[in-house]
Amino acid sequence: MSDGALLAALVDAEVALTRALVERGIAPATADPSALREVEIDPAALARDAVAGGNPVIPLVKALRAGAPESLRDWIHTGATSQDILDTALMVVARDAGYAVLKDLVRVNEALAAFAAAHRGTVAAARTLTQHAVPTTIGLRAANWRRGLARAIDRLDDALAQLPAQLGGAAGTMAALAERVRARGSTDDSAERRQETADGADSDGLSRERPDAPVLVQEVRRAYAAAIGLQHTDTPWHTQRWPITELGDALTQAIDALGKIATDVATASRTEIGELSEPTGGGSSAMPQKQNPTRSVMVRSAALRAPQLNATLHLASALAADERPDGAWHAEWPTLRELLRLALGSASHAADLTEGLRVDRDAVDRTLAATGGLIVSERLAVALGRERAAEVVARVADGVPIADLVAPELLDPEDYIGLSGPFTDPE
Repeated sequence: MSDGALLAALVDAEVALTRALVERGIAPATADPSALREVEIDPAALARDAVAGGNPVIPLVKALRAGAPESLRDWIHTGATSQDILDTALMVVARDAGYAVLKDLVRVNEALAAFAAAHRGTVAAARTLTQHAVPTTIGLRAANWRRGLARAIDRLDDALAQLPAQLGGAAGTMAALAERVRARGSTDDSAERRQETADGADSDGLSRERPDAPVLVQEVRRAYAAAIGLQHTDTPWHTQRWPITELGDALTQAIDALGKIATDVATASRTEIGELSEPTGGGSSAMPQKQNPTRSVMVRSAALRAPQLNATLHLASALAADERPDGAWHAEWPTLRELLRLALGSASHAADLTEGLRVDRDAVDRTLAATGGLIVSERLAVALGRERAAEVVARVADGVPIADLVAPELLDPEDYIGLSGPFTDPE
């Protein structure tokens, strides 16, 4: 997600466009698109010069034309507008970053599957509204983490598979390329193309009128998407920002799912609870005894920020006025990149966290027994009736051991975990 990665993607988009023009016979075969990658671009100068036009593509095109071979120069950026190149470049870096995120999410998913299976029968205290509720299992807790993550993985995978290239021209009509095709025709010298253009051809063999210009323009758009490795859309999406918002939604859902895991781990790793611990603890500059759950902290930090970044993407989408927004589009660039950075970081931290997550059985048992057996009071209400159960709870509060009041078979937490086992098992 570095500036260098985005600059490389911007150049790749221009290369892909020129290659599409060559492939479809619009630009001559002598125009070698790969030469654009040899042009030296000064990132600092590009950033500085981007201010005047409001985006970096304007000075980029100028620099590419200045450094490209003569045979290529006239075809750089043909039919495109700045938004086409920038949107496409953002989709390229989003695709690459997104699949890196997905790879780490799969690591988390696999780690949780193994952890849940290993602790399918590890009975622990469930908590509702911060207080002990009824017995559950560590395995079920992890299985529920995994269910939330699995949905996020599916959604992100689907969003990444649909990321589209952008090519619409100045206002989404492709008028400039259509006009150029009609005026110049095709440089394709195949027999089929020569037969198509025989009537009306001039001395250089190029038709001065192309009734199939719309078809050729769409072929260029399709070839452009294929060259850059993105999806083709039948129409431009300049102010239809679903590719951005759907990706943002998927990234945020993934970070949310990781945030839930991190929140539970951080809570359970508190000194007075100590049921869970990260593979290694983070130290303190002042307190030598500290073993901070730093991976959970970093994931929670991302989870606290991601929803507001995603809200900005939706706000920008809703305010995408006219055929190109005045500021809303510009707000997306840093926002989407930051959201992708958070997803990359949180997924990586979560993978390390879950692959080494540890359970302290003694702490789990100690916590389970902390209420003196009252963690099964719901069961007592079912078995003894509510009035009798309330009386038992009151007497325990007065200091009477619960074992003196209730049959032992009703007090075993391991015998009151309901469907925790089946709910833990893979679906």
